[in-house]
Amino acid sequence: MDIPVEVQRSRRKTLAVSVGKDLRVLVKAPLFLSDKEIHAFLEKHRKWIEKQLVRQRERKENARNFSPAEVKELKMQARQLAEELIQKYAPQMGVKPTGLKITSAVTRWGSCSGKNSICFSYRFALLPKEAAEYIVVHELAHIRVKNHGPRFYEQVRRILPDYKERIALLKQAQCSLGL
Repeated sequence: MDIPVEVQRSRRKTLAVSVGKDLRVLVKAPLFLSDKEIHAFLEKHRKWIEKQLVRQRERKENARNFSPAEVKELKMQARQLAEELIQKYAPQMGVKPTGLKITSAVTRWGSCSGKNSICFSYRFALLPKEAAEYIVVHELAHIRVKNHGPRFYEQVRRILPDYKERIALLKQAQCSLGL
């Protein structure tokens, strides 16, 4: 493969490949696997790797950097939107977050702590409303179910039967925003 690849060997049992935002191709491999077997694995996954590299390059090119004033405004908008959507969906779900925080997170839209405090990235304010609703319902569902198992998605589906379409919309918006 003509693309630079970093190989990390460990006591793992399986091979895995990932493409980072920094356009690095990383292979995690078992200690006992030969270079030839790793190379064959990379060749088998060449199309996927190339597709991911194109996707990451496009994200980098489309990425938008915000001024401090823009970040401040987006944080206010995100808080207002989050409060509005939590007020709408929390009662329907029978949950109540213990806190709300707006962060500058880049790699995640939201999170729910073990103590049921919810955080959202200020970038959440840039999303279409249907995608923002999905993120809020997703984090509220974590108050009841702390993992992403079937019970968790049943909570989400009960409130948003079209949640899969909303996830697709979120991914589309994420790419167009360069995130």
